Amino acid sequence: RRRLKPLRTVVAWRGRAEWDQVMVGLYCGDSRLQQDALDRVSAWKSRYGQKMPLAVDCTAELIRCKVLDSSDRLKSHELILSYGLALVRFVNLITERKQKVASIPLRQLAREVDIPIWVVDLRHELTHGKLPRLALCRKGCDVVLDWLRKTYWSRQLGNNLCEGSEDEDEEEEEANTELDNDAWE
Repeated sequence: RRRLKPLRTVVAWRGRAEWDQVMVGLYCGDSRLQQDALDRVSAWKSRYGQKMPLAVDCTAELIRCKVLDSSDRLKSHELILSYGLALVRFVNLITERKQKVASIPLRQLAREVDIPIWVVDLRHELTHGKLPRLALCRKGCDVVLDWLRKTYWSRQLGNNLCEGSEDEDEEEEEANTELDNDAWE
């Protein structure tokens, strides 16, 4: 009997090198390189649409806020709204997948995935209360980006480190399979 090959997943990025380059670009702190990485993520999104991993999408939105912030083109109030939208989307999208038939409080869901409770409280203020200070939005963005780096991006690197194989193409396809949307769950 012939052994069936595992199903392959089509992804938006060309390969492991492009994925790594975007990850490094997003987290490097250089606005120009971050913008290049954001442009690449936009291209992925146009190819991948709704299948784009939530973590990639959330990371891009938060980095976009930081790039806008460093450009000095937006006023403080506009930056608060920009950071606020990205933070609200992050908390909503990440916790949405954990919701069951019955509604579970966001604080409980956040605890389950190790999101700091104060980030959920910040989301609540952004959604229902008085807008917070810009400094708090910036701190929330930094904390969430760190959480995404540790929980998603670094995990992708760790899961895909291969110790040499005879067939590099097969290795790269396996890595791309790991980097699809299911890996985020």
